[in-house]
Amino acid sequence: VQLQASGGGLVQTGGSLRLSCAASGRTFRSYVMGWFRQAPGKEREFVAGIRWSDGSTRYADSVKDRFTISRDNTKNTVYLQMNSLKPEETAVYSCAARPIVVISTDPTTYYYWGQGTLVTVSS
Repeated sequence: VQLQASGGGLVQTGGSLRLSCAASGRTFRSYVMGWFRQAPGKEREFVAGIRWSDGSTRYADSVKDRFTISRDNTKNTVYLQMNSLKPEETAVYSCAARPIVVISTDPTTYYYWGQGTLVTVSS
């Protein structure tokens, strides 16, 4: 399984970015895909997750109504649309996958990880 994250960059406070995670190596119908982030000196935290089979989603409270996770079955790609970004959301964002249909917020339960993409929100 390979996960390739992209789309990070520098954005001003209140701005938007869309991250992509291209997945390959197997069929992901029975998988859950998650986005996590890790700021310098902080633990990795759950941002959003999606069940590939039916599109069910779950969000961290801090990003609800601002971030949207979605997937494109034809492209085997998961997206994270991030709006109204805040400086404290500066972090390395990573995508991950687990072959269990429950959307977990615990990063230790995800089997596969892509490399991170840096999001910097300037104040």
